[in-house]
Amino acid sequence: MKPLILGLGNDLLSDDGIGYFAARKLAEEFGGRAQVRQTSCSGLALLDILIGCDKAIIIDAVQTGRVPPGTIIEFGPHDLRAIPNPSPHYTGLPEMMTLARELRLTFPEDIRILAVEAEDVHTIGGPLCAPVAAAIDKLVQMVNAYLEQWEKQARDLPAIAGRSETAG
Repeated sequence: MKPLILGLGNDLLSDDGIGYFAARKLAEEFGGRAQVRQTSCSGLALLDILIGCDKAIIIDAVQTGRVPPGTIIEFGPHDLRAIPNPSPHYTGLPEMMTLARELRLTFPEDIRILAVEAEDVHTIGGPLCAPVAAAIDKLVQMVNAYLEQWEKQARDLPAIAGRSETAG
């Protein structure tokens, strides 16, 4: 199964559209090597998109104020804290992972999150600011590195499985 590249955000709200715009570029670059989707959905609606995938890269905007706009912050789902009182409208990745596990759904076991520090997520109809737009090229490089890593693991897996069968 091809990995999922999921661009999140709202392309009508300036830098919040980075996931959308990155997904468009990534579809051109890696459409044959990965499933590439873009959505403005959130919460439990994302569960439908992630079910059935074994690996995923999620790209979204974040506004921490701790790093310059355009900085890519890389982390995994276990770096996120659980939401104390989740609702169907706002459910985070940890809650979706728990729900998928409890329902025995196929859910990505390997999830990489690439969050781009935004400068402006409030201007309606505004373009990406220059540093955020420039991050798209770096995102392409990072996604390519993950895809190459996963492809290598997939190639090496049959050799490892074959050795363990003959060793026993």
